[in-house]
Amino acid sequence: MKVTEQPVLRDIVLIGGGHSHVGVLKRFAMKPVPGVRLTLICRDTHTPYSGMLPGYVAGHYSYDECHIDLSNLAEFAGARFYRDEAIGLDRTNRRIICRGRPPVPYDLVSINIGSTPRVNEVPGASEHAVPVKPIHGFNARWLNLLERAQTHEGPMSIGVVGAGAGGVELLLAMQYRLQNEYRARGKDPKQLSFHLFDQAPELLPTHNDKVRKAFEATLRKRNVHIHLGSAVNQLEAGHLGTETGQSFDLDEILWVTRAGGPEWLRNTGLDLDEGGFIRCRDTLQTESDDDVFAAGDIANVVDHPREKAGVFAVRQGPPLADNLRRRALGKEPKPFQPQKDWLALISTGDKYAIASRGDRFFKGRLVWRWKDWIDRRFMKKFNDLPPMEESSTLPDTAAAQNPEEASQAISAVAMRCGGCGAKVGSTVLSRALGELRPIERDDILVGLHAPDDAAVLKVPPGKAVVHTVDFFRAFIDDPYVFGKVAANHSLGDCFAMGAEAQSATAVATVPYGIESKVEDVVFQMMSGAVEVLNEAGCALVGGHTGEGRELALGFAVNGLIDPNEVMSKGGLKAGDKLILTKAIGTGTLFAAHARLAARGRWIDAALESMVQSNLEAARCLRRYGAQACTDVTGFGLLGHLVEMTRPSGVDAILNLSAIPILPGAAETAAEGILSSLQPANIRLRRGIKDQDRWVDHPQYPLIFDPQTAGGLLASVPADKADACVAELRALGYPVTAIIGEVTPQGDAIEPITLRD
Repeated sequence: MKVTEQPVLRDIVLIGGGHSHVGVLKRFAMKPVPGVRLTLICRDTHTPYSGMLPGYVAGHYSYDECHIDLSNLAEFAGARFYRDEAIGLDRTNRRIICRGRPPVPYDLVSINIGSTPRVNEVPGASEHAVPVKPIHGFNARWLNLLERAQTHEGPMSIGVVGAGAGGVELLLAMQYRLQNEYRARGKDPKQLSFHLFDQAPELLPTHNDKVRKAFEATLRKRNVHIHLGSAVNQLEAGHLGTETGQSFDLDEILWVTRAGGPEWLRNTGLDLDEGGFIRCRDTLQTESDDDVFAAGDIANVVDHPREKAGVFAVRQGPPLADNLRRRALGKEPKPFQPQKDWLALISTGDKYAIASRGDRFFKGRLVWRWKDWIDRRFMKKFNDLPPMEESSTLPDTAAAQNPEEASQAISAVAMRCGGCGAKVGSTVLSRALGELRPIERDDILVGLHAPDDAAVLKVPPGKAVVHTVDFFRAFIDDPYVFGKVAANHSLGDCFAMGAEAQSATAVATVPYGIESKVEDVVFQMMSGAVEVLNEAGCALVGGHTGEGRELALGFAVNGLIDPNEVMSKGGLKAGDKLILTKAIGTGTLFAAHARLAARGRWIDAALESMVQSNLEAARCLRRYGAQACTDVTGFGLLGHLVEMTRPSGVDAILNLSAIPILPGAAETAAEGILSSLQPANIRLRRGIKDQDRWVDHPQYPLIFDPQTAGGLLASVPADKADACVAELRALGYPVTAIIGEVTPQGDAIEPITLRD
């Protein structure tokens, strides 16, 4: 995470990770605007580059070669990355409504979400066609289709609806890939047949006649059946019908036509065209609202209408970034006029391409190599990111919209008070916390919304109190997700002992800033935390919030437990099996994330693990006779296992190859990218017998890796271990594994034996 001394004055929120927005992120990364913060909301971490998608389908490019890693790009740009989907825009309250998180406030917002197939206009299309758009969701659909084609026996017919450049290029790429797959499996590629449909009377209607004739010749040479001049009007399972009464039996149908804007745009009050696209001026501001911008396929720039093509979205990136910058600084945006004609490079799937610009026309394998060079150069700008130097300057208030904001910004970093003067103001806190709804418990007598000095709790008869505390600074820029992880991490110790969480008291540090921005950070962070606490049956009863340079959060958690059923670190018994419920690797992954060396999907997988509660896992382990349990956190797997062996008076065998590892962790550890806590944890290697034998094992560094919100490490009687693992996996802990066993204490001073 980039940390800046500049208080946030203006929030620019980017909805969607399209080609225009990746250009905005790169431009702001190279030239940030003091006091202006970017937030990207996108449901996918990796966004495909449309120019290389046919090459990916044809098998010429790997997934990473043709996808931009939005997580890394946002980190590079100092932008917050919210992995979610926008489903509404509340312009009155200036908030973006999201599917799975609290609303996100904005000062300026830009929409670059591509288009959505209007399959509901044709009966059966939504159920029986594979839509290519929105393009970010195509990969999963393509892989499913590829798997079905690979396992299909007998003849197979594939239809593509849409004979524009996208449909033609995709069909030829699929044909090339699938025929090669058939040959590789000893199947006859002639069993595959391909059909192209469109209501238009000709192919590629927006291209010149030479291009159309070249592709018509290519399609016929490749035995593609072309059906033009008749709209598809009905789809059923394995069947397609046209308005002229023709009928076709097809095993797979892809939809590459009739795209429009998503339905939620109709409720925003923005002016839309007949296709549901946003009407924009040549400044890329919407006709309806100067503070709402749009670009790419979703935008209809009314004075300069152009084809829906990736080249225009790419070209809109720089002027969009410049106009967002100008608007944030109170300046007038400048009009942008796109080129009248453009270079189109359309591949035929087999490393052969056709180029056109206006009436000009070229074709051949050299053209494909030219296209490949252009595409790779474009991707390199967004995936090969240079290291950025941190800078610290006095507050810049150019983005302030009035003297009060400027005054707040200056006081936010200058002459900050200590002690109670460093608290976040009561008005800000009351607004931020007023919308939270922590659960109510009968044993909480005085809680969060009671104006008292402390919470008051009851302890039921026969119960003992478990008390624990955890606190750490943010490692991601999304305060909502950070709040969920922090709460889950803090509950871990309570669950590991077999306790029921009763109450939590929060301690938070929030970066300096103007009141409205501080309020939203507190609200987002505590909304995530309260969701997790509520799901655990734990009531948030109070807390303390102060100012600081970095966002941080922790909780003191009270739990209730039967004193006769405590799972402690000292309960290991010789003969027990060691079970781990989650994969390890968060330390190295987030160290790599800070260096832009981790793929976004690795970080997604780590966060998914970190927000998963250990509550049901702890209950399951207890049912199978676990008496020793701990959550794996800062000391790493080895450190926590050593902690358990000492009070238990036993030794342990750890099977390195059996330990579940988070995606990407082995790669980042092999690169030598490790957590700052790793050196301290490695000192515990003295607890390993013959540890010099294992230093080159790929899993070895990861047993020292510090975890955040890690899984549970427990011992279970050997005769119950397999059943316990099966139930844990069924409960939603899919990587749960037996990673070793407990042995009687030997003569050696080292308690841990490693095995492969």
